[in-house]
Amino acid sequence: MSAVPGVINEALKAMRSEPARAATLLRAALQQDPQNFDAGLLLSEALRLVGDLRGARAVIAPIATANPRHFGAQRQLGVILAANGAALPSSLALRAAAELNPAHPTIWRDLGDQLTLAGDSPGAQAAYLRHAASRTMDPALVPAAEHLRAGNHAAAEALLQAHVRNHPTDIVALRMLGEAQARASATAEAEQTMRRIIALAPAFQPTRHDLTLMLNALGRTEDALQEARNLLAIDPKNVGSRRALAAVLNSAGEYDEALAIYDKLLEEDPTRAATWTTVGHIQKTLGDSERSIEAYRRSIALAPERGAAYWGLANLKTVRFTETEIASIRALLGRNDLAPEARIDLFYTLGKALEQHRDVAGAFAAYSEGASARSKMHRHDGEQLSAFVTACISQHDAEFFATRAGSGDIAPDPIFILGLPRSGSTLVEQILASHSLVEGTMELPDLSNLARSLGASYLEALDGADAAKLAEVGASFLRTTRRRRTPGTPFFIDKMPNNWTHIALIQLALPNAKIIDARRHPLACGWSCFKQHFAAGQDFSYDLTDIGRYYADYVRLMAHYDDVLPGRVHRVIHEHLVTDPEPHIRALLDHCGLPFEEQCLRPHETERAVHTASAEQVRQPISAKGLDDWRAFEPYLDPLKKALGPVLDAYPDAPR
Repeated sequence: MSAVPGVINEALKAMRSEPARAATLLRAALQQDPQNFDAGLLLSEALRLVGDLRGARAVIAPIATANPRHFGAQRQLGVILAANGAALPSSLALRAAAELNPAHPTIWRDLGDQLTLAGDSPGAQAAYLRHAASRTMDPALVPAAEHLRAGNHAAAEALLQAHVRNHPTDIVALRMLGEAQARASATAEAEQTMRRIIALAPAFQPTRHDLTLMLNALGRTEDALQEARNLLAIDPKNVGSRRALAAVLNSAGEYDEALAIYDKLLEEDPTRAATWTTVGHIQKTLGDSERSIEAYRRSIALAPERGAAYWGLANLKTVRFTETEIASIRALLGRNDLAPEARIDLFYTLGKALEQHRDVAGAFAAYSEGASARSKMHRHDGEQLSAFVTACISQHDAEFFATRAGSGDIAPDPIFILGLPRSGSTLVEQILASHSLVEGTMELPDLSNLARSLGASYLEALDGADAAKLAEVGASFLRTTRRRRTPGTPFFIDKMPNNWTHIALIQLALPNAKIIDARRHPLACGWSCFKQHFAAGQDFSYDLTDIGRYYADYVRLMAHYDDVLPGRVHRVIHEHLVTDPEPHIRALLDHCGLPFEEQCLRPHETERAVHTASAEQVRQPISAKGLDDWRAFEPYLDPLKKALGPVLDAYPDAPR
């Protein structure tokens, strides 16, 4: 019996730790069996590892020539030629290997690297694209994949960062890295990683799709639109790409174009429940309740377990659920296969339905179930917010603003309406948007994005910003919001309620902008927040204690700015506005420097897209109806009252 197999096995064991010894063993094996293919292939690898590239090439070249259909021989020749710096011959060998075994986890990456060095950029991009689409995972990436599946994002990122340092063109690893970063909310790093992938393989649709949706979620609509159009250009018929563009157009307020895409998609496939739900949302925004209801019901008929269409109906406020529908919702909630978000939507829908039927206890229980489930998914840090408010009060005194007078961009265009959600801010927006000189846009993310861009130490960065920087920030806000505006209308509204945390930034960067604080009774506002399942954000609103603390912090900070910037903020008390509209509307217009226009007294007649949960309510004449709806639930609001403290008794003023 030949001893060659044993020698080869011994050489294999020594290959990584003692390649010189492995080479000696393999030469001995070839002396006994000169035609042994495995011994020759392994000898070339051992010589490569000891740095004898000339010898390695001399061994592998005849083997590869004699075995043109053998993947291992062609790949080994390509690897050794690459180590020799012979990029073009290496790419020829690696291409042959890739065609023989296209499922190999790294062959297309290696080919792309050599084609890049050979100056064949289109060929390299095509190779990287094949690598990106590979369904076979490199064993080296398995530990990182396991960490990702387990939710250990930091551990996964550490492994992947080490891997891409050695293999910077490994798109599979880069895509996993981007996923780990995005899941950890490191969106800037995730974007950088995604753009590295796109630079390597511009036609790789999954990453372009991920980047489009991430940018859209961050409120960077202009960038998201550009990426969505780039994505669609790769394959104009791709359904996912068309949906992504429609989603961004929807976020951008380009409803007609978005609807045209969705309508075409539904024409091609009317069985997609999610698309019907989205169409329902858009029609609600545009004020077409009939078509909105029809779309939601189509979605429910196709996939009632999704939940989102049920909540869409409930969120219309004017749809009344029947006993049969309530039974159907309860039956759905009895299933154990519901997605978490669907279960939350259904609990809120059930709460609304039971509230309509005056089942106060049942409604509160349903809302509480939904809120509890939602708060577990998205925690609110009340301590952090309170500390932020305290820091603002400490740092932003009258002298702070006086020494920075004259900073920022002097444009008077923006009107900020801020406060809490469900505070009557949509009515204030509708009143102002009824004026011929004012355009209502939506809850814009631009100011928050600018605040984040200043850095993790937001207040320190704000305090240290010079006049040039503040002017740049103001100009940036005006620039990024321009696409939302209609040319020729001098003023526009940003109704993002959370902007109350950015009063100092507004004052310093946009000193001539108007600020409106929409305020509603804390129990009415708090209860309305609690029973509302917001599409995103507002994490404080899913716990009554959190709501009370949030409201109290808001009042505390606004009272401070009233003291140090007297008259800067105009306050609209919701109960005063709806019980005696005209004097309060006139005062609002005066504060904004707008001449009185009669149509502002009839805001329900103004046709425009309205994005908030109050969309249908503001299309009705101003009315005090519903002011006391919260009182039926007052027995359940003790946690809210306790957290509000003296703020409750002092309303509509701030406690002193």
